[in-house]
Amino acid sequence: MTTFTGKTALIIEDDETSIKVMVQLLKQVGMPATIIHDSFNLSAQLEQVAVPDVIFLDLEMPQSNGYSVLEYIQRTPKLANIPVVAYTTHTSHLKNAKNAGFHSFLGKPIDGRRFPMLLEKILNGEPVWEVPS
Repeated sequence: MTTFTGKTALIIEDDETSIKVMVQLLKQVGMPATIIHDSFNLSAQLEQVAVPDVIFLDLEMPQSNGYSVLEYIQRTPKLANIPVVAYTTHTSHLKNAKNAGFHSFLGKPIDGRRFPMLLEKILNGEPVWEVPS
């Protein structure tokens, strides 16, 4: 199995189950994750995190949506070049996510067997647009 030693992820997600699933998938490939549970006071939270190699961003959160969070991330110099992956159950948002400038899209539930290969592509700069079948 591919490991991603030295790489880190940031998860911006409000749903505890989705957080646990993503953390477990990342743990299986040896990638630690920092978690932001909501977008409240996002700027202060992002200032405190180390620069990750990839950001997994939920599209629907109570305080805001993933599209506005993406815009903020893209305007933040230290994060502007990090691949941001839309991570959502709302697979109908794929086209909107692509148009909004997301690097990639992973629809929930994510296939754990395919995840290492998909993550490797994302980290190599190759966009991934994955919807569960």
